Amino acid sequence: MIHCRLKVRKLLSCLLLLILFSFLNPALAQDGTALFRTNCGSCHQVAKAMVGPALAGFTERGPWSDKKQLYSWIHNPAAFMAKDPYTQGLKAQYNAMMSAFPNLSEKEIDAISDYVVKTAAAPKETPGGSAVGSPDEKAQSEDNSLLFGILTLIMAVIALILLQVNSNLKKLSDDVEGVRAVEPVPFYRNKAYIYLITLIVFVVGGYYTIQGAIGLGRTKNYQPVQPIYYSHKVHAGKNQISCLYCHGSAQEGKQANIPAVNLCMNCHMNINEYGGSAGKLFREDGTEVNGTAEIKKLYEYAGWDGRKYTNTGKPIEWVRIHNLPDHVYFNHSQHVNAGKVQCQTCHGPITQMGEVYQFADLSMGWCINCHRESKVQFTSNKFYSIYEKFHEDLKKNPSDSVTVEKIGGTECQKCHY
Repeated sequence: MIHCRLKVRKLLSCLLLLILFSFLNPALAQDGTALFRTNCGSCHQVAKAMVGPALAGFTERGPWSDKKQLYSWIHNPAAFMAKDPYTQGLKAQYNAMMSAFPNLSEKEIDAISDYVVKTAAAPKETPGGSAVGSPDEKAQSEDNSLLFGILTLIMAVIALILLQVNSNLKKLSDDVEGVRAVEPVPFYRNKAYIYLITLIVFVVGGYYTIQGAIGLGRTKNYQPVQPIYYSHKVHAGKNQISCLYCHGSAQEGKQANIPAVNLCMNCHMNINEYGGSAGKLFREDGTEVNGTAEIKKLYEYAGWDGRKYTNTGKPIEWVRIHNLPDHVYFNHSQHVNAGKVQCQTCHGPITQMGEVYQFADLSMGWCINCHRESKVQFTSNKFYSIYEKFHEDLKKNPSDSVTVEKIGGTECQKCHY
C-alpha cells in the first residue's frame, strides 16, 4: 500500500509540473508570432510599411541574407548603421531609428525571421476596405493561450482517469492474491488530491488575476463606431492633410483636441459629395459607406442648409478613443514640438486607417521603453540648449547620442504628480 502511495505521489508531481509547464510554455517557447508582436509589431508589419518598412522579403534586401549581419543590426542598430549605407538610407526614408534589442537571442531572432518568411508566403485574404493594421488583420495572429489551457485541462482529466484505473486494477490484483485491502479514502477526503486541486486553482487563478490586473484599463485595438464615418485614410492619407491642421493644439498645448465642426466646414462648405477618387469606403465588417451621406450628417451637426447657417447646429459627440489615467501627465507639445516625435510613433499607421482605433496599449512599460531608446534631437533644437554638458560631449564624440532617459525622461515626477 505504501509503495502504491509513492507511485501516486510521483504521478501527481509529474502532473503538477506538466500543468505549470503548460502555462509557462507560451512565454518560454521560441514562438515567432509572440516574439514578433512583442518586439516588432509596434513599428513593422509583414506586408505593409508602418513606422518602419514592410518586412516581407527582407532577406533579399540589403545585408540581411547574412544572419550574422542581421544579429548585429538587431542587437545594436546605431553601431551597425554607422558603417552601413543601406540602413542609413532606411533611416532617411522613414525618419525613424531602429530600436536596439540586445536581449533577443539568436534563436529568438531566427524564430521571428521564420515567422516573417512564413507569413509573407501564406495566401492572404483582404476584406473589403479593411484598414492596414486593423483589428481584423491583427486577429490573424491570435496567441494560443486558450488552446494551451484546453489541452492542459484535457491532460489533467486523462491523468485523473488513469490514476483511478490504476487504483481499481490494484484492488482487483489484491482480491485475486487474497491480500486484505484497505478501504480507500474517498476522493474528496484524499489529502493529496485536495492539495493538488488547491495548488492548481491557486496557480491558474493567480495567473489570470495577474493578467487581468496588468491589462486593467488598457484598451488596445479599441475601435468604437463614431457618429460620422471619418476616414483618416482619405483625409490624411490620400489628400495629404497635415495632422496639425485639424489637431493644431498638439504642437503648442497639452491636448491634441478634436477639431470643431466649423473647422471641418472650411473644406466641406464647398465639398458636398464624395466622388470616390480615393476609392470606396468600407467599415471593418466589410459594409460599404456612403461618403456623401456622411457629409450630409456633418451639415446637420453644423446647421448648414447649403447656403447659410441655421440655429439647428450642435456639437458632434465623438467617442473618445485614447485615454490615460488621471494620475498620468502627458503633454503633446513636449513630444511633437520639443521631441520631434512623429504622430505614427504612438498612433500607428494613421494615414491608412478608416475609422481610428487605439494602436498601442499606452502602458507605463511601453512609454518607459520608448524613453530609454528614443534619441533626443539636440541639433537646431532650442529646447535642449540648456543641456550644456551633453552638447560638449557630442562635440567631443559626435557618434554618441543622448536618449530621453539621460535627460530625466524616466523620473517618476515627469509623468506622475
